[in-house]
Formats: sequence, C-alpha cells, structure tokens
Amino acid sequence: MTVILDPTQFHGVARELVAGILVDRATDTLPQTTAEALFTISTGRVLLMGIVGEVTTVIQTQANNAKLQANPTTGTTVDICAVLDITADEVGCLYGITGVFSDALVGANAGATVWPTRPVVLAPGTLDLSCSASNTGAVKWSLIYVPLDAGAEVTAA
Repeated sequence: MTVILDPTQFHGVARELVAGILVDRATDTLPQTTAEALFTISTGRVLLMGIVGEVTTVIQTQANNAKLQANPTTGTTVDICAVLDITADEVGCLYGITGVFSDALVGANAGATVWPTRPVVLAPGTLDLSCSASNTGAVKWSLIYVPLDAGAEVTAA
C-alpha cells in the first residue's frame, strides 16, 4: 500500500507529532484591571508545551503588570509566571514563558521570545491573562499542548 501525504497538511502533522496540538486565539484587547480567560482546558489534564503572545495593537504607555494564570475548575488559581510590566510594548512584541513559575513573563521587542524549558501541567479550567491596569492594546495568542488524559483538549476562550 502506498500512502501519499498532502504537502499542505504535512507541516501540521509533523508539528503535532513533535510538539503537540496548536490552538490559536484571535486578537483581543487586554483585560482591564482583571484576569480574562485566553484558553479553556476541558475533560482532563494537558501538558502545556508552549505559549506565545504577539502584540497586534501597541500597549498604552502606563505601568501594567501582566502574568499568565492557571485557573482550575476545582482548586486555587496559580500564577504560571511572575509579572512583566508591558507598558508601551510595540506591535510585534512577543510574549512567552520559561516554564519556571517564579520567572517573569518574557516580552521582548518584535523578533523573538522564549519557549518553555519545562512543560506545565494544566488541570481543567482556564488559562488566563491577568493585567494590573486598564491599558489599551491588543494581543493574539497561540498555545501548543499534549493531552495527558483521554479526551482532554484546549480551545480558545
């Protein structure tokens, strides 16, 4: 039997085999002095392999400490990174995490960010962006995960 792979689909298949399942969240404005769900984790636990945010509308120039939080359906919310002041971040600025909860959210000017050295286990619930101020600006997010429990999945919130 000969199997013919469609080259337009191979990239996605290869990524899922190597890194995990990609979920994109459309561009959205920042939460205003609160936390907002970026992604929903359902049915079971997942392994967060990586997450990247990209600024699509410049962030207002005023202090705004931002962080990512795991907000489980049962239990207590956990910061999965420390805060980063995102004031005046330019369009194209990329955000990422190291996977070490005590390390700050990483945000560099457009061009690059970090990928976790340690994957993060997330329980069912939401993955949230928390902002300490009410700033204008918008970010789009992409997440890659691997299901740990049968039927577990992540969707954009």
